Amino acid sequence: MAREIISSGNSLCALAAYDAGCEFFGGYPITPSSEIAHDLSKLLPKKGYKFIQMEDEIGGISAALGASMSGKKSMTATSGPGISLKAEQIGLGFIAETPLVIANVMRGGPSTGLPTRVSQADIGQAKYPTHGDYASITLCAGSLEECYTETIRAFNLAEKYMTPVFILLDETVGHMHGKAVLPDLEEVEKSIVKRAEFTGDPKDYKPYEAEMNKPAVLNPMFKGYRYHITGLHHGPTGFPTEDKDICAYNIKRLVGKIQDVGKLDDQPDYEEFMLDDAEVCIIAYGSISRGAKEAVMKLREDGIKAGLFRPIMLWPSPAEKIEEIGKRFEKIFITELNQVGQYTEEIERVTGRKDFATLRTANGRPIPPMDMVAKVKEMF
Repeated sequence: MAREIISSGNSLCALAAYDAGCEFFGGYPITPSSEIAHDLSKLLPKKGYKFIQMEDEIGGISAALGASMSGKKSMTATSGPGISLKAEQIGLGFIAETPLVIANVMRGGPSTGLPTRVSQADIGQAKYPTHGDYASITLCAGSLEECYTETIRAFNLAEKYMTPVFILLDETVGHMHGKAVLPDLEEVEKSIVKRAEFTGDPKDYKPYEAEMNKPAVLNPMFKGYRYHITGLHHGPTGFPTEDKDICAYNIKRLVGKIQDVGKLDDQPDYEEFMLDDAEVCIIAYGSISRGAKEAVMKLREDGIKAGLFRPIMLWPSPAEKIEEIGKRFEKIFITELNQVGQYTEEIERVTGRKDFATLRTANGRPIPPMDMVAKVKEMF
């Protein structure tokens, strides 16, 4: 049966990692994500698993990647400045196909920015956190419950697709404290995905000789299956190559295995709230989608049929649904906590439209629902 728990978003993210079978956490404290590390420092040893606070963010992700390469489910957590420091090793995770869950509790930036304030300014960073040619998976929690369920999902996707996966919280939802209704632990355990393993003759083992759009099969170390791990382009056994055909094939495969992930996953990539009869669509994600729901209710009280579309998987975006929204609604209002409209750009790309009403701030404060209401009323 469902579990009711009083907790914060960060603590629920840590609990989800524990329930998902996380065996190693490597990281370094940074506001507003530190509670994830703090809680896991107490939880993981209960199962004999390992927590290590490294000397900095770079050391944290390096240790977590190393643990994952040995077959352990691994995680690191940070905020935007920490992602910037981890960027090179994130790239290694992509090209070496090393599963890793990376929690980013967003705060204001750039640089040190607003360490204790809320922001949604790491959306573009989550899509392209490092240099090179690749595709990434990013989930975005919009409630306390999703701090838990989307973290579970992040571990499953990382193990299934052999790639780093981002779970985005933000300062508001990460530090929010309240009641959360969580799925039954037995159901969670049934849903857990474990990475594939090769069980044939070690002489036949070629981990990177994967079919197009399929992940590599990397067996845990120390089990008799030998292969090479490198940040260079590599051939079937992992050793470096500059063969143009192999390199081109692998980049297409790395991108292709991610592009259809939303279609192949069995969890929702978005939420629709009162959209069936709506005449105006509000698009919001993360913590401010909570205020957007209040705005929808207030607008309906005032005679304007509003509805909400909330993307949950930001990257790859639910493009087919966004395209449908763009064709269905003449009036679309987008609100997010960054100045340039980092997700608005994706909605414009998919829909081919640029006639949206918007409300964006980068002052470290949530957007009040009544400010959204006022902006929507200006559209009529």
